[in-house]
Amino acid sequence: MTSIDTEKQIDSDRLMGFVFRAVEEVGASLNCALVVMGDQLGWYRDLAAHGPVTAAEMAERTGTGEPYAREWLNAQAAGGFVEYDAGTGRYTLPAEHAVALTDESSPAFLPGFFQIALGTVRDAYRIIDVARRGAGLGWHEHNDDVRLGCERFFRPGYAANLVSSWLPALDGVAAKLERGATVADVGCGHGASTILMAQAYPRSSFTGSDYHPESIATARDRAAEAGVQDRVRFEVRSATGATGGGHDLVTMFDCLHDMGDPAGAARHVRDIIAPDGTWMIVEPAAGDNVEDNLTPVGRAYYGFSALLCTPASLSQEPGAAIGTQAGPARIREIATTAGFSRFRLAAQTPFNNVYEARP
Repeated sequence: MTSIDTEKQIDSDRLMGFVFRAVEEVGASLNCALVVMGDQLGWYRDLAAHGPVTAAEMAERTGTGEPYAREWLNAQAAGGFVEYDAGTGRYTLPAEHAVALTDESSPAFLPGFFQIALGTVRDAYRIIDVARRGAGLGWHEHNDDVRLGCERFFRPGYAANLVSSWLPALDGVAAKLERGATVADVGCGHGASTILMAQAYPRSSFTGSDYHPESIATARDRAAEAGVQDRVRFEVRSATGATGGGHDLVTMFDCLHDMGDPAGAARHVRDIIAPDGTWMIVEPAAGDNVEDNLTPVGRAYYGFSALLCTPASLSQEPGAAIGTQAGPARIREIATTAGFSRFRLAAQTPFNNVYEARP
């Protein structure tokens, strides 16, 4: 049967339940733009500093239009991001929400997540086009919200976990870094991970590489601002072109699945790593089976995979497209096929898996 013949085949309650769930989805989609709006116009910060507030008060303090502030506040109240008091006409940002929406040092900081989602959706028309042709679209071809939002989302998690728990979870790596080690950070983007490591381990030397020249230029500026340029250098290179040899540590942060040739990148890491070196692979949190990833986090990552990460991989030869939710077994296969004899899941967060591979 290829069509619906009679109304008896339809459960009307189930149908309308789905319709109203879809209405929620539209509201959530629009909220990506509203969160970015509140972040960029300073409305969340004003609520955190002065709440409970009226729309007029918030608009005056932030120098923005009151009608926009009013409708934005009402949308945020309807979505449960802020609380509305009908008796006073005032809006409050709960303290816990304020942490997630205003504190960029918190691992719970969310505006970057919304920013990358908004940027990804803005380019969806381009993905529809390349999907018809089975082609790809590189990270460098997306709008700035994709790159900036990506770093703003991942950086707080790196800051909270990289030095305090991820590196110590690797066998002997923290001690090597303290004594002085050579590190290659492949696919470094704007250099957040590279700079965090350089700040924590001043006796070690770090080389960050990325294929995107504009990102490398930003990384160099940020290294100078952080005062670590004496032990950090950044290079424009592909994942199979990282220079040097005998590295004590090679790192990849949330980028292996984006590569067109992750197996080739793994072989290159094997070539440049020291005999007793470590390859740290940080990837999005995932299980090995689809059913393992049918969660809110998995749903978001599958969405990014379809609209961002898989097109990025398909834009590069050979276009492996392993997907954002590749899972431990797939990453293990890539590492062991490249010649790494030891592989394990070393650490986890709600958003990341941290793998350790050794020769």
